[in-house]
Amino acid sequence: MPKGGACGFIVDAWRAGLFTACLSNALAYEYDDVLSRKLSERRWYVIRPLLAELVGNHAEFVTIRFSWRPSSPDGGDEHIIDCAMNTNAPIITSNERDFREAERSRRLKVMTPVRFLEYLVNQ
Repeated sequence: MPKGGACGFIVDAWRAGLFTACLSNALAYEYDDVLSRKLSERRWYVIRPLLAELVGNHAEFVTIRFSWRPSSPDGGDEHIIDCAMNTNAPIITSNERDFREAERSRRLKVMTPVRFLEYLVNQ
C-alpha cells in the first residue's frame, strides 16, 4: 500500500469522485481541528488546501435534523453518529469499538477503512 495505507486510498477515491462524503459542520470542523493539531506546521500547510478542496468540492453537507443521543460510550463521537443517521451513510473508522452500540441499536453501518475499500472495489 502507498504512504497513508487504506486511508490514503480512500482520500484518492474521494478526490476521484468514486464516492461522496457526507459531512456535518461539526465533523468538518473536527477534521480541521484535529489535523491542524496533530500534523507538523509544514505538513498542515500542504494538507490544508487538499482538505479545503475535498470539503468544498467533494462533500455533501448534512443538516442534522434529528439526534439519536446517547448512542456511543464516547460522547465525542455522537456528532459522527448523528451525521451518518441523517444521511443513511456508513461510518468509516479505525475505531469500531466506540460505534458498536450504535451499530447494534440503531442499525448503523460501521466499516474499517480496509472494508470500505473492498466495498468500493466491488461496486
